[in-house]
Amino acid sequence: MRHFLGRFPPSAFLLTAQLLLLVLYAVFEEAHTGRAIISAFGVLVLVLRVWVVNRSPARDWVAWALVIPAFILSILSALYVSSTLLIWSSLIDAVLYFYTAVSLIAYMMEDYRVTTDELFAVGATFTLLAWGFAYLFLVCQTFLPGSFVSALDPEQLLTFIDLLFVSFTNLSSVGLSDIVPVRTTARVLVMFEQIIGVGYVAVVISRLVGLTVQRGRESG
Repeated sequence: MRHFLGRFPPSAFLLTAQLLLLVLYAVFEEAHTGRAIISAFGVLVLVLRVWVVNRSPARDWVAWALVIPAFILSILSALYVSSTLLIWSSLIDAVLYFYTAVSLIAYMMEDYRVTTDELFAVGATFTLLAWGFAYLFLVCQTFLPGSFVSALDPEQLLTFIDLLFVSFTNLSSVGLSDIVPVRTTARVLVMFEQIIGVGYVAVVISRLVGLTVQRGRESG
């Protein structure tokens, strides 16, 4: 199985899994068993993150050290309603997402050759950063209620998919739409994500595009 999977770009699997996770949120979020289904698929995504880190210059033991508590806490937070469990689970998930994103960035920057896997890594890294900040937003909202407010319904308690939507729109510089940060801590997190989003596009993506164009000219 490992030999078979080794023939395919690991970043493509990770990107596909991240996008399928979005589809699962859309299909199963309102269902009674939706949270369990999403959590079960999240286990697969955890394994894929370790696989991606293992193919990068980063240390895979660090990823495993984060995956094990992240898996245990995610199961516990799905079974028991506890703000403490939710905060710790979200924090470890955020660290794991950021560590995987940094590992992919190091993988893309380590040489001057652009591969198919690195092109998939561009999209996978973007989703990892968005998910990481979404978990930080969830921690902020849980620890400081009212950190984010929906303009359509100010009294509404925002779900994780709402915060993930905020993270994607903020990271891509599209705009915050109908959900805005209110408290200072939330605004600082949003500003950090904006800085990282602009830097990611300016440094990583522009570098890969430049190397791809240069390779095309040399081949021509």
